[in-house]
Amino acid sequence: MIHKLTKKSDSLGVMAGGLCLVHCIVTPLLFLIQPMANSSDDAFSWWKSMDYIFLLISLIAVFNSAKSTPKAWVKIGLWTAWLALTAAVINEKLAYFEWTEFAVYIPALSLVVLHIYNSRYCTCGGAACQSNTK
Repeated sequence: MIHKLTKKSDSLGVMAGGLCLVHCIVTPLLFLIQPMANSSDDAFSWWKSMDYIFLLISLIAVFNSAKSTPKAWVKIGLWTAWLALTAAVINEKLAYFEWTEFAVYIPALSLVVLHIYNSRYCTCGGAACQSNTK
């Protein structure tokens, strides 16, 4: 049961992280073409809100994967990457700090990599996982 939950949450995490990366890459292009399309800023407000949808989906994936992974460093990495992604997204919206736009890519890519690693190497069952927890 835990194996299936972890596989599903890791797949969800990879999908959410991958879509988040695509979203982050495409967003500047959309805002470059916005003036040429003679559309208002409100026309793309639904696109901006997708950041929060990706954060919520990735939170669910991180919670379930971190809960079931046998490796402590993967659990810490997942939560650290998610918190860094959340901080980057919130900072992007509210501009607390002057960061590069690429600050979002590192934690999003880290989440994808950690979920892939977790799904491949950390989802065994039984006593074999107990001895391999570092």
